[in-house]
Amino acid sequence: MGDFNENDIIYDWNSVNKVAPLSPSKILFMDETLRDGLQSPSVVDPLVADKIMLVHTMNALGIQHADVGLPGAGPRSRRHVEAIALEIARNKLSIKPAAAARTLDKDIQPIIDISQKAGVEIEVLAFIGTSPIRRFVEEWDTYRMYKLVRESIRLARSYNLPVCFVTEDTTRAKPDMLYPLYHVAIESGAERICLCDTVGHATPDGLKNLINFTKNIIAGMGKSIGLDWHGHNDRGLGMVNSLHAIEAGITRVHGTALGIGERCGNAPLDQLLVNLKLLGAIDNDLSSLLLYCKQAALATRFHIPSNYPVVGPDAFRTSTGVHAAAIMKARKAGANWLADRIYSGIPAGMFGLTQQVEVGHMSGDSNAVCWLEDHGIPAEPDLVKEIMEFAKQGDRVLDDLEVHFIVNRWRLRKRAAQTTETGVKT
Repeated sequence: MGDFNENDIIYDWNSVNKVAPLSPSKILFMDETLRDGLQSPSVVDPLVADKIMLVHTMNALGIQHADVGLPGAGPRSRRHVEAIALEIARNKLSIKPAAAARTLDKDIQPIIDISQKAGVEIEVLAFIGTSPIRRFVEEWDTYRMYKLVRESIRLARSYNLPVCFVTEDTTRAKPDMLYPLYHVAIESGAERICLCDTVGHATPDGLKNLINFTKNIIAGMGKSIGLDWHGHNDRGLGMVNSLHAIEAGITRVHGTALGIGERCGNAPLDQLLVNLKLLGAIDNDLSSLLLYCKQAALATRFHIPSNYPVVGPDAFRTSTGVHAAAIMKARKAGANWLADRIYSGIPAGMFGLTQQVEVGHMSGDSNAVCWLEDHGIPAEPDLVKEIMEFAKQGDRVLDDLEVHFIVNRWRLRKRAAQTTETGVKT
């Protein structure tokens, strides 16, 4: 096969007409797993020890910010937020804690108290609903909303806590509501604005319109304000919308491990990290990604789907004969780089994983040969034949235990035959 150049054997249509990086500034991440992710009705609120372990893994992945809870929700939430803040301070972790709060003093004050006790700055994510449907149902008075936003942000800023003003349901809010709210928030000291696709309503075109609208407001005020995007997955666009949001000028994007969250979940932060890494937009070490997802799944009792990208059990498995044959050819040529990509758009090795060739009813001899070699067993022709005869009788992929049974049975029969032959000769 000889030497090869990556660009010669994989043509990348994704980079055609790309004349600039995805984002001109450093992309920041806000991990919402321990707050918005826990609103899923199918998960449990983890023990504080599990939350702390997950925060350490977020830190290892280079995630810069984590929403660690809503302490105004009750004593348990407050205790957990405090414990996590203390852990971050004690261990001098790089990750910065944030906490959610309604635009009410009674939600802001617990964050202030925890920040002072832990000796660590906690960003306040002050949120309020902004869409007409929310305001109609809640019977909110517009001027009272302005007052709540102003007073809550000023309270947090009086203790030098950074504030991100979060407009719930932004993607269904009217411009004439967002315009004055953003002015009030920024004039009161908010350093960031978070645009929320709370019910997963936005399309890429819609979010670009909203982002451009908000950027014009900020430019008109002559302020340097960061922009966040918080997406949900109700239309299945959570991750894709996050990429478009970054391209449109968002500097910090929110998401959760495995996309857990209310209804159809949030934008999956793990998938976003993978795609940004493959696009060359970030250089984070993602070797802890599998650990991150498994920790989140165990802590929240969430089942990772078999076909989930990268970390799902089937992500790098194949039992198809043609695929296995191609992988074997690449391996024999000593081209492990190629073997990891010949039938995979994501290299398993990037995450400390390997391509798994298995044996089933749709397999060929290459599958059996590859399986045997991967398990350190000589691929003798009659053993390969026996494995394939067994596999072709079924309707599924064989479990490793089943293949080991076939191998052991073949060895016993071969040993018996050799013993008999030796006895005859004697």
